Amino acid sequence: MQSRPEIVVLFAEKKQRCLQMTNDKNRVVIFDTTMRDGEQSPGASMSLEEKIQITRLFEKIGIDIVEAGFPAASKGDFEAVSEISKILKNSIPCGLSRHVKKDIDACYEALKQASRFRIHTFISTSPLHMKHKLNKNPDEVLESIKEHVVYARKFTDDVEWSCEDGTRTDMDFMCKTVELAINCGAKTINIPDTVGYSYPSEFTKIISILLNKVPNIDKAIISTHCHNDLGLAVANSLAGVVAGARQVECTINGIGERAGNAALEEIVMALKTRNDLMPYHTNINTKLISKASKMVSNVTGFPVQFNKAIVGKNAFAHEAGIHQDGMLKHRNTYEIMTPESVGVKQTSLVMGKHSGRHAFKEKLADLGYIDLQEDIIEKSFAKFKALADKKKHVYDEDISALVDDSLIKEDNVINLKSLKVFAGTEEPQRAEMELEVFGEIKKDKATGDGPVDAIMKCINKIYPHEVKLQLYQVHAVTEGTDAQATVSVKIEEKGKTTVGQAADTDTLVASAKAYLSALNKMLIKRNKTAPEEDISASA
Repeated sequence: MQSRPEIVVLFAEKKQRCLQMTNDKNRVVIFDTTMRDGEQSPGASMSLEEKIQITRLFEKIGIDIVEAGFPAASKGDFEAVSEISKILKNSIPCGLSRHVKKDIDACYEALKQASRFRIHTFISTSPLHMKHKLNKNPDEVLESIKEHVVYARKFTDDVEWSCEDGTRTDMDFMCKTVELAINCGAKTINIPDTVGYSYPSEFTKIISILLNKVPNIDKAIISTHCHNDLGLAVANSLAGVVAGARQVECTINGIGERAGNAALEEIVMALKTRNDLMPYHTNINTKLISKASKMVSNVTGFPVQFNKAIVGKNAFAHEAGIHQDGMLKHRNTYEIMTPESVGVKQTSLVMGKHSGRHAFKEKLADLGYIDLQEDIIEKSFAKFKALADKKKHVYDEDISALVDDSLIKEDNVINLKSLKVFAGTEEPQRAEMELEVFGEIKKDKATGDGPVDAIMKCINKIYPHEVKLQLYQVHAVTEGTDAQATVSVKIEEKGKTTVGQAADTDTLVASAKAYLSALNKMLIKRNKTAPEEDISASA
């Protein structure tokens, strides 16, 4: 347990950080609600252990406020908020409550072990919500604000108040509610676009009106909380910042109810990248953004779409030949930020059907193929284009195989003559095979865990060898039940890898041929007399 002096020092440090947070006019406070609003996304529930794991990373990232949950919602939420409040040292833990005293009590009980904490309380203010959700008139809502903000203020000097469905609220009434909430002790006023209804220029106007018409607005920070129902959550949040809001509520990967919330990574990197237009800054260590994205994705089971801004797999991947050529000449031609700035190791030149000859030659050099004759490059490039039309992704090993095919003239020493496969539910899967091995016909059979495994084991029985299967992939070349399947196989032996490919309308035949292709190439590599040079030493 901490001694009292240590607690006093810790509190003083947090108070100083809070003062810095509020006094710096260009400082944007990042309020993360991944574990509260984000968890409300259907299927995105997180265990206590997972929330603790996320919390530790959030503190390293530099998130200012961590909305840990809704303590009154369930025992699980209460426990999570309580445990998170014990862990956070720099970030401020926060709990959500309705305008219900038992909700506020639950927030306090869950948060009280933190040296500093925030209670976030809300009530609906739009005509639609007041009538159909609350069954209250405007005067009753005003009375509720007075009662519950004052009550929350008894537990902490850090109270945030939200007008739910703010963007559909009458502006004169909103100004009254905001003024009252501040008079009652709220230090942060949140304007939620609860249903993602607003438009950037409209959201700018809302914030501007509040700043101009609410007489005590200088005593609070205005916050944004935007949803993505129209795909405008980030745009609206940034519009709010430009208008004068200095807190943004957001989530990692933009997860949240329905279409989600404003994405933290997009907000932060937009401010950092376009500092010329938005001269604001956050306390976020952007190099940990990619790590946070992956962790939240793994915990929730929600994959990040490939083309997701900032953290998507393709965010720093370039396939088009013109783009690749520009990137190779100067990375700023097609990148407005570096992958390293968000924790991605490097830009990826994805080799596909749109890649040009320049990128292909660079890839060959990266793979160690230097001083190749032009005719070999041309042959390999033509084969690459043909393969790229058939495969979504062309791996480095695929390109190596193409070049090897162009360089190696030897005939295969192991050839498939016949194959029978027995599969189904009644008996173990079995393969019977006839191979030509160094000119000799050999037959055998084997069982396996599935038909493909049986084929691989049968090959190994006929021609014993020790290699590791590193990759097995099947791609449909065309549509329909009679589609031709292309199978890619990668094997490894003592640090050397080879890739084999084959196509057939029978996927199992293609599998056998692809494996044998890789094996034949490995035999050729095995028989090379000269050791491979260490290219990196002379590069």
